[in-house]
Amino acid sequence: MVNSNGFYLLREVGRGSYGVVYEAIARKTGARVAVKRLQCDAPENVELALAEFWALTSLENRHQNVVQLEECVLQRKGMAQKMSHGNLRSKQYLRLVETSLKGMHPCYLWFVMEFCEGGDLNQYILSRRPDPHTNRSFMRQLTSAVAFLHKNNIVHRDLKPDNILISQKSGSPVLKVADFGLSKVCAESNQNNIVNINKFWLSSACGSDFYMAPEVWEGHYTAKADIFALGIIIWAMIERITFIDAESKRELLGTYIRQGTEIVPVGEALLENPKMVLHIPQKARSSMSEGVKKLLQDMLAVNPQDRPDAFQLEVRMDQVTCAA
Repeated sequence: MVNSNGFYLLREVGRGSYGVVYEAIARKTGARVAVKRLQCDAPENVELALAEFWALTSLENRHQNVVQLEECVLQRKGMAQKMSHGNLRSKQYLRLVETSLKGMHPCYLWFVMEFCEGGDLNQYILSRRPDPHTNRSFMRQLTSAVAFLHKNNIVHRDLKPDNILISQKSGSPVLKVADFGLSKVCAESNQNNIVNINKFWLSSACGSDFYMAPEVWEGHYTAKADIFALGIIIWAMIERITFIDAESKRELLGTYIRQGTEIVPVGEALLENPKMVLHIPQKARSSMSEGVKKLLQDMLAVNPQDRPDAFQLEVRMDQVTCAA
């Protein structure tokens, strides 16, 4: 058991290219929490860490389907300091960048968040028998989370089953959208958030291949890219379509197009052939309803203007899941 920055680290539960996640116990309260340690040893890592910080601290209200940030701690030169949104935006941000560029001192950001004991969406779905009721609940929870983020001018940009965690504290599974390292907080240009988020153009082609919309591959897209990624996730979840990740060798939920012996991400295939018709459902014995089928086809439209926005999607998802 390791004592660090006000919490006891119990075990490592996840590791990425620039951070490690631990299960931990808060020393003051005894509460079980998740602690993500991000090493700011390069400018790109600083940007990823700060993107997550901006997104989570910009939320004035909580949402049950978005992971909750409890606090953030900056550790440098053996000293630990809790960070506030205001001062990080100026002096502390500059210090972080300077430290990472010069590489003179180890520098870490520690994110303390709620702990999700149910693992990620891949683990949860693939370790259980198919359950239409759970699928419908997860579909509503996911669309509610994305609508909440878009209402708050946040484009996630890396929606995938790995970044959707499961909490079982209430007895029934509750999804938590997590990992905001690639997210973008869009500046407000007027008071209409719905217009804002869907007309704010982004140019950094980022995300995970199998969930990226066609326009993301081109590097010119809006928040509608999140809707496409959500469509891939839901389609794969309902029909349990998986692939083996080349790097981790894990079985992951994700839909794709088969071209000979190759599997190609749906977004990439649509970019190459915009007139391609997606076969939804993919499996002959699928129990997918006509309402869900039509909704998925709209979510995965090659032209983002033909996709529902997150607010329209939330209404339609309630309709098709209640009718199922």
